[in-house]
Amino acid sequence: MITIYNIKKFFERRKELRNNCTPQETLLWSKLKNSQTGLKFRRQHSIGGYIADFYCPSKRLVIEIDGSQHFTKDSQEYDEIRTNFFEGLDIEVLRFTNAEINTNIDGVVQKIMMF
Repeated sequence: MITIYNIKKFFERRKELRNNCTPQETLLWSKLKNSQTGLKFRRQHSIGGYIADFYCPSKRLVIEIDGSQHFTKDSQEYDEIRTNFFEGLDIEVLRFTNAEINTNIDGVVQKIMMF
């Protein structure tokens, strides 16, 4: 059986991302951790060759937070490839901008819960 979740070769990178997360990731994680929403979320969870910001296994849901670097043409094409990969595994993707996290965290959490 082929493992696609949390592949060992990405362990150090996942750890680095968790230890150096953005303020927006920290804020959203403060709302999602410890099953506060009734759902278990994992942060910096690798799936295949990609590391998702957050993953909820029971909902098969990836949550991505997009900073300004995601608005270039190259980044948008890369994000589309990532999304298609996840969707090919029957995993849905929700994307939020840093601005959404900063200005409407409760609305973001509500949208995640309604999914």
